[in-house]
This record gives sequence, C-alpha cells and structure tokens, in this order.
Amino acid sequence: MIDLARVFFRLGVTAFGGPAVHIAMFEAEVVRRRGWLTHAELLDMVGAANLIPGPNSTEVAIHVGRKVAGGRGLVVAGACFILPAAAITLALAWIYQRFGRLPAVAGILIAVKPIVLAVVLQAIWELARKAVKTGTLAAIGVAALVATALGVHELVVLLGAGVLAMGVVRRSGAAAVLISAGLAPATAAAAPPASAVFLSFAKIGSVLFGSGYVLVAFLRTEVVTRLKWLTEAQLLDAVAAGQITPGPVFTTATFVGYLVAGFAGAAAATLGIFLPAFVFVALSAPLVPRLRASPLTGRLLDGVNVASLALMAVVTVQLGRGALVGPLTVALFVISAVALVRFKISSTWLVLGGATVGLLIR
Repeated sequence: MIDLARVFFRLGVTAFGGPAVHIAMFEAEVVRRRGWLTHAELLDMVGAANLIPGPNSTEVAIHVGRKVAGGRGLVVAGACFILPAAAITLALAWIYQRFGRLPAVAGILIAVKPIVLAVVLQAIWELARKAVKTGTLAAIGVAALVATALGVHELVVLLGAGVLAMGVVRRSGAAAVLISAGLAPATAAAAPPASAVFLSFAKIGSVLFGSGYVLVAFLRTEVVTRLKWLTEAQLLDAVAAGQITPGPVFTTATFVGYLVAGFAGAAAATLGIFLPAFVFVALSAPLVPRLRASPLTGRLLDGVNVASLALMAVVTVQLGRGALVGPLTVALFVISAVALVRFKISSTWLVLGGATVGLLIR
C-alpha cells in the first residue's frame, strides 16, 4: 500500500501534459517497471474509463489502485494522484488572488513538453503491440484515428469502434441522453456556501465526457453564465492554472473553488468534481473482467481499446506541434526517447530533469 501511494503521489507531482501523458506514465510505472498489471489489463482499464463520465486518467489510476490493493487501494491511488496537483493549483490560486497574476512557467513548459511527447509515443507503441491483435482491429484503429482527426466526438468514436469490433453491421439509432437537475439560482451573496460549490462541481463530474476542452465548456456554462461566480477572464486564468500544473486537468476546479469561496470552496469543488469518478469506478470495475470473459463484449472492449489508442495518437500529434519548436526541444525529445528505450530511465526523472532545464532557460 505504501508503495502504491508513493508511486501515484510522485506521478501527481510530475505528470504534466494531460490524460495521454498520464496514461503513458502509468504504463511505464505499473506495467513495465513494477509488473503490477499486464499491458492487456491496463488497456481494458483505459477502455472502461473512457466509457464512464469523469477525468479519464484519474479513473485509470483508481482502477489500478483497486486492482493492486482492493477497496483501500482504489482510494489511495486516486487520492495520491489528485492531492498533489490540487495543492499546487491551490497555491497558484492564492498567488493569483493576492498578486493578480499567475507565476511565469513558460520555460518549464518549453522543456517538459518534448519529454512527455517521447513518453507518450513509447507508451502508444507498447500498448498498440498488445491491442492490435488482428487486421480488423488495425483497420478499426485507423478508422478511429481518422474520425478523431476530423473532429468526431470522442464518445462516438469509442462506441463506434466497439460496435464495429463486435461485428454489428446494421445501423442503429442509439443516443445517450444525460439529464442533470439544475441547482437553484445563485443568491446575491458574494461568496456562495461550500455546499453549493460542492453540488455544482459534483454535477459536472457526474456527466462530463471528453477532454479538458469539454470541461472548459461545462465550467463556463455553470460558473460564468448561469451562476455568475466568475468572469470570463477569471475562468480563462483558472483553466491556464489547470494546464500548467501536473496531475489531472480537472484540478482547475480547485482554482475556481478558491476564487469563489476561499479554502472551503477549493476543498468543496475538488471533492465535488472527483468524487463521482471514485463511485463510477467502484461500480464499473467488477464488470470489466466479465466484459473481457464474454466473446461478444470482449470484442467490444478490443474495439474501444484500439480507439482509445487512436485518441492518444491524435493528442500526441497536437502535442508535437507545440512541443518541437526549436533545436533545444528537438534535442530534448531525442535524448528522452533514447533514455527511455535504450537505458530504461524512469519518465519521472526525465520530466524533473526537463523542468530543471526549463528553469535555467527561463
């Protein structure tokens, strides 16, 4: 249990770059370095996490914790991954409220991005070797890649790939409707109670599928347009804080909660947006082995898995466009790739080394 907590706490401090990077670092730590899971087991967890609402990489961490250490592990892995990022984001929120701006971290991001690009590419390669079992799955993966690049919604891509993998060829008109009860209109009080903050963010965490960009849309609708807790500019700064800190992007909620209602609001928002993920994983995790055991639903999971890798590949291309911007970043990418493949250096140390280089070039 201590080793599990240590691993995910360290990942919470060093996992910059979003869900694709987080999953890549999980693969390096829990599959290749420690052997807690097989590639196939991790792939199934990634696929299952993509089919439920909430922060995907955090849900994968929770799945891993449950697999390694049962119910206690579920809580420990998720909390240790979330809390470091939430604490860093809270510190940024305090600085922002006190001084009116976020600290400069441009140099760190410039140096870290090419390193996480190398980490993700290695993980995609390792996972794809296990996921692409047949020519049919390869074709489905390519189709998912193209659909994602063309802007098709992530959930549609995942479910479509699963249906294709099951061999269903007839058209069906299925639609998932997510209904969320609205809260009462915000009162005129400057700071809403922590309970109202918790309920707003729990609602978002319970229905949000998709990437961090989808989170931004939900937050804008909830805290800017409907409740008028923040201005557009404040929300953009909160999103920036979530992007520049390690760990889950959903810790943007911590920043928003602090601006809205201080430390109590930060705690309420963080608990609210992440709590549904623990509940959904606890309910769905026992079903994953059953899905895998059934020939029909096993093919569904195979399709979802290759589609998940396609989503990661598209994110990696987008990351590469912003990461490889000069000789230094290209050199860091090449050095990191060699260190990962040839010398099996931990991605954690590479990211910390990149952050140090970033501080020196700032």
